[in-house]
Amino acid sequence: MGFAPLLAAIAATGLAFALWANLDMEVARLFYGVSGGFPANGALGHLARTIGRALPFVIAGAMALAFAARRLGLTRLPAPSGRGLAFVVLSLALGPGLLINLALKDHSHRPRPVHLREFGGGMEFRPFYRFDGACGRNCSFASGETSAAVWIVAPAMLAPPPWRAPAVGAALAFGVAVGVLRMAFGHHFLSDVVFAVLLTLVVIVATYRGLRLDKAPRDLC
Repeated sequence: MGFAPLLAAIAATGLAFALWANLDMEVARLFYGVSGGFPANGALGHLARTIGRALPFVIAGAMALAFAARRLGLTRLPAPSGRGLAFVVLSLALGPGLLINLALKDHSHRPRPVHLREFGGGMEFRPFYRFDGACGRNCSFASGETSAAVWIVAPAMLAPPPWRAPAVGAALAFGVAVGVLRMAFGHHFLSDVVFAVLLTLVVIVATYRGLRLDKAPRDLC
């Protein structure tokens, strides 16, 4: 993954949703359906959400434990190097943590689909670029859970070369699936999910290169 394609994708996404602002509402209506409710609000949907929320932190914790156990001589199993662990922790803190949850979600003021009048709430729709909505905090833009799920790309990038591409692909697919689930709950618009994916990938690539892991493949795991 490179910066140029990611930045181009962010620019194209912003332009598309600015020119066709109603696209978010049309996709949300598809999820809302004729039944007058969002389909994920059931036991199975909540179970899937719990798994999706927990998995990134389970992976991060497991990698930290593996690093500690290897350094203490308790195991010979593969474990991340110091720089590899720093990459995992920093990308999680800077991407899903600082950028998405602290900088965007608490300051975008974008109401979630489920909060809109069209879907049984009382608020008015706002496109992603207008930070003047009625939501106070923990708002719709961007999707924090999607960002955390996409972050799994970071540990996937530490996999041995034969497994790296499949691992990154599987991590991306998982992140997209979590994003679709969040839309099915009525908690996020399509643009919330797409921007969460792209911005998180930018942070991952920046952290990877900043720690010069692209120059030291033997330092990965």
